[in-house]
Formats: sequence, C-alpha cells, structure tokens
Amino acid sequence: MDFGLSEEQEMLKTMARDFLAKECPISLVRAMEKDDKGYSPDLWRKIAELGWLGLAFPGKYGGSDGSFLDLTVLMEEMGRALLPGPFLSTVILCGLPILAAGTEEQKQEFLPRIARGELIMTMALTEPSADYSIKGVSVKATARDNQFTVNGTKLFVPDAHIAQNLLTAVKTGGGVTLLLVDASTPGIKCTVLKTLASDKQCEVIFDKVKVSQESILGKKDEGWAIVEPTLREAAVAECALMLGAARRASELALDYVRERVQYGKPIGSFQSIQHQCVDMVIDVEGARHLTYQAAWRISQGLPCDMEVSAAKAWTGTACSRTGAEVCHLHGALGYTEDHDAQLYLRRIKAAELTFGDAAFHEEIVAQQLGL
Repeated sequence: MDFGLSEEQEMLKTMARDFLAKECPISLVRAMEKDDKGYSPDLWRKIAELGWLGLAFPGKYGGSDGSFLDLTVLMEEMGRALLPGPFLSTVILCGLPILAAGTEEQKQEFLPRIARGELIMTMALTEPSADYSIKGVSVKATARDNQFTVNGTKLFVPDAHIAQNLLTAVKTGGGVTLLLVDASTPGIKCTVLKTLASDKQCEVIFDKVKVSQESILGKKDEGWAIVEPTLREAAVAECALMLGAARRASELALDYVRERVQYGKPIGSFQSIQHQCVDMVIDVEGARHLTYQAAWRISQGLPCDMEVSAAKAWTGTACSRTGAEVCHLHGALGYTEDHDAQLYLRRIKAAELTFGDAAFHEEIVAQQLGL
C-alpha cells in the first residue's frame, strides 16, 4: 500500500488539527473529565456541522461518502487532541454496523440523525468477563409474543449514560442477536464507573426489559457476524486514537529535553536521553504503519484479521511505552495532575486494553500463522 495520504485526506488532517487546537484545548479535556456528561454538546454540534459524524456514510443518509481510511485520519487527530465525547461509540460501534447490516428503514431512521449530531448511540457488548469473543455474551433475551425480555448486566459500556439507543448483544436460543434498544425503556439502569482515563464507561443492568423483535439488527442468532467486523474497525479506530495521543505526547517530551538544562547543557544532549527519544519515535512510527495498513485493508474490503490484531497488539504496547517515557523524561512533574503528560498516558493505558489487549491479539496473529 501507499502510506501517503491523498490530497483530500491531507486537507482533512490539517483542517481537523486546526479546528481541534482551537475548539478542544487541554483545558476543555480537563473540564470534561469532571463533567457529568463527559463531553461538550456545543463542540459535538460543531463536529456534526463539519460533517465528521457522517464522514463514512453515503450521501443519501446525510454522509460524505468517505472511507474507513478517512475516518482513521480523522481519529488520529482526535487522539492527538484527546477529544472527549461519544464519537467512537456512536459512529464506529453503531453507525457502521447499522450501515452494513441494517434494513433500509433502520438506516433511514438512525444514520441521518447520527450525521446531524441528533443521536448518540453505543454498543452494549462486554460483560463482567471482559471477553471480546462470542463466549463473553451471557446476557439472555427470551423471545415471547413477538418481543424479547432481556435480563443481565453489561459492563464497560462507553457513553451509555448519554446514549439514546443501545446496540445490545444478547444470547438467544441459537446464538447471539443484536438488538436496537431505546435507552429509556423501563428496566434499564445505567451507572457511570470510575476509570483510569476518567472516561465515561458504564455498567448497564437490564431487568426484564421488553424489546420488540422488529428491533433486531441483521438476523436472529446471527449477530456475531456483525460484531466481529465491528470489533476489527473499533480496534483500528482505537489504534488511531492512541497513535495521535502518543505522537503529541512525544512532541511534548522532545520540546522539553531540548529546553531543560542540567549540568550546563540541554538534557537532550545526553546519550541516555537520546536513546529514549529515539525509542519513542520508533514506537510511534511502527504504530503508524501498522495502524494505517490495517485501516487500508478494511477500506479495501480485504482480509485483515492478522493486520488488525498486529496493529492493536503493537500499538497498545508501543504507545503505552511511549506515554510512560514521556512522563519519565519530564521527571516527577510528568506524573502529577498539574502536568499534561499524565493525561496522554492515562488515555493510552485505557485504550491499550479496550477491544482486546496485546495478549488477546497476539493469540489471533498466532492463529493466522497456523500456530
């Protein structure tokens, strides 16, 4: 593949960086960590007006006919800015699967509203086992009289506290089924969890929740065939966010070691510091190449299991290592709440585990190698 961006993608990248530098300063990131909603509705509206929420949707659904690779370019810049908000949960975890597997009525109902910024959604997939395989789905939906009754607990559901709809994976008689559940349905209880990254992950309890069988996305018992490609897309999107955060954090460290003087010279002139900086650059560039290779293969509709898992395994580990080095190079100050370095490290550490950690994805790569 050609790792260079197209002219349109370069324009998107530049525009996104300039916009987020102005509209999403670190002060906003810090404020949203303490905000109950965890995002700025005003900024969300502006993002919708730029067309970002519908970037990968067809024009007839209010989108821009962009590709997944375009989304990856955009999400790298979002990671760089540490943009708070439900973009990944709404667009990647719900919008793309609805586009891929929804009926025409479902596409017309949900996608234009997502593109306009009127609808926030999330996928309720993981449970206390935190297993991203089909074995991890144990919340049951019992079918009777043209409706399901859903019982059980979903855990680590991103942005569920502000979502109007939950794309929920449930265990039905012969497999896993995806249900489009109105979040205001009686019997749903949502609790925001305290997390390392101060993001808004939630526990969602379903207690005798009634859902119409018309709410099925795809076919009954065949929902995992929709979840699998969605998890691949989400893993690469998470890689792009980590990549952007790690690149920006490494820039902060490089600026610091050029300016910080010790023993009469900048600490960046010391060989041990230089080695650490070079390691950061290698880690970030490796993450970039693997992430964009996986994103390109998804955009081209090519087999990508190994490429996606290689990207997630390497990017999580490499960017986490970079984030720690950035804090280390700043000395004790880098680990304090007053300094920005810890913001990047905490986001990266959380993303490293989301949609499968390195061990999970290394196992997939080994399987793809026939081992």
